[in-house]
Amino acid sequence: MYQRSQENAPSTAVIKVFHEDNTSRAVEVPSDITARDVCQLFVLKNHCIDDRSWTLFEQLSHLGIERTIEDHESVIEVQSSWSMDTDSRLYFRKNYAKYEFFKKTLDFFPEHMVSISSETNGIMNHSQLIQTFLNASSCPEIHGFLHAKEQGKKSWKKFYFVLRRSGLYFSNKGTSKEPRHLQFVAEFSDSDVYSLLSARKMHGAPTEYGFCIKPNKSGSPRDLKLLCADEEHIRTCWVTAIRLFKHGMQLYQNFIQPHQKQKTSPMRSISENSLVAMDFSGHKSRVIENPSEALSVAVEEGLSWRVRVMFLFLLFISAPRHSLHRAQPWFHSKLSRDEAHRLIAQHGLIDGVFLLRDSQSNPKTFVLSLCHTQRVKHFQILPVEDEGELFFSLDDGQTRFTDLIQLVEFYQLNKGVLPCKLKHHCVRITL
Repeated sequence: MYQRSQENAPSTAVIKVFHEDNTSRAVEVPSDITARDVCQLFVLKNHCIDDRSWTLFEQLSHLGIERTIEDHESVIEVQSSWSMDTDSRLYFRKNYAKYEFFKKTLDFFPEHMVSISSETNGIMNHSQLIQTFLNASSCPEIHGFLHAKEQGKKSWKKFYFVLRRSGLYFSNKGTSKEPRHLQFVAEFSDSDVYSLLSARKMHGAPTEYGFCIKPNKSGSPRDLKLLCADEEHIRTCWVTAIRLFKHGMQLYQNFIQPHQKQKTSPMRSISENSLVAMDFSGHKSRVIENPSEALSVAVEEGLSWRVRVMFLFLLFISAPRHSLHRAQPWFHSKLSRDEAHRLIAQHGLIDGVFLLRDSQSNPKTFVLSLCHTQRVKHFQILPVEDEGELFFSLDDGQTRFTDLIQLVEFYQLNKGVLPCKLKHHCVRITL
């Protein structure tokens, strides 16, 4: 809890940030705060481990769309573009895939979808490929078929699309790329790319892999350019390429910035005197102006945090061995298959993102939901009894574990029967 210095104090604004369970917190922040700064603020407030995957999202519920707010973007500018009568929100959650294309570029850009105007004989490694997107003088091109919603109609039609630095085009004659056959769709200097939250239900799309181009200064559904891919990895390719064309080298600077900071000082770009004391104990949050009261609340928050830690410790030492997993951040109890898929997709469809949950079809078993090659796969964990001892196994009893914690720790180190190791768990926090 802190009191702001009045001398040379920057202008401020209040933002409200949500998490998946729709808990929220309102904070007063400097008017020039970036998305990265907001994430660092909430990492500190919620005692999270900062693994650089925490991300701020913009969700426009009335349009059924959301996007990653890039780390360098001004949050207040994003918020100022919202209409007063719409349900628009900022969400704070993990996105492991945010910069994964810098590490595994070839996984994000299938060879059949990419054309490069250079003397590479069609052979490039991932470093060369990403450089073509970051270098303004090179001319990479993404091409392939997409479904497009016809303006003012409910129907969707399939066209051959071409994405270049100058914008997005579709061909009115098969797969021809001749200038006379290419029709302009959108450019990105004043637009952003969003994912459709419920493509089939809300927009009548042929698949769930929808995305759209939205002008920055418009909140009208009529101005959205609605598109839809046949598969998740195809949508990921288009969305990633648009982000690179729009932000270019700035995305790479965002990617390497945390690594550079870590060498010099702990990551904390928001000084403590830029924060204000707020009380969230009632139905409405309020700013605490009295320094004595602010100190009292700060002490209570500290005690509350110690109580929560002690509670978890007592739970750990008193709970039966086979139920300890319920206190683990990767366990999500009664989660359906579709909900598990949605939660993993929200955290980024990269290899190794996982969660464990109760099986809905068999109450005595559990399910490991794991992402591999941008697809979510589900593996049943069966209880195995041997001489009165209960074990858990993913491979019909060949490899046994006394509890689910031991199972997860093993597959974090060993691939075993799984397609990849467990790397990133899906976590839910309360703000």
